[in-house]
Amino acid sequence: MSIYQLAAQLGQAIKEDERMIRMEKAKEAYESSEKIGNLMMEYGIQQQALSAMGDGEEIDTEALTRIQDRIDEIYAEITMDPIFKELDEAQTAVNELMETVNNTIMFNATGKTPCTHDCSTCGGCH
Repeated sequence: MSIYQLAAQLGQAIKEDERMIRMEKAKEAYESSEKIGNLMMEYGIQQQALSAMGDGEEIDTEALTRIQDRIDEIYAEITMDPIFKELDEAQTAVNELMETVNNTIMFNATGKTPCTHDCSTCGGCH
């Protein structure tokens, strides 16, 4: 069996993994959420308004503060939404899966455990 066939099998196994399925469902829910879509649109508009304020010679600090406050409110509303939280948690789980898979491949290819940048996982870099 070639390395590419093995990679295709691995890709299929990852696609069928419960963590990947969870992430795909969460992504679909996030992308189809009207509430989040509207908030993202407003977020973009507020960001454009903030950028446009910097183009003028005189800056209205009150307006700047109001826009920045609204951007912060929108951001908080998005990140506190259960749909966003589910997507974030699902993405974290997939990232951890992919890191473990990559580390396993590297260990088997080189005989060395890749550095995780978490010193509790090994005896040291040197």
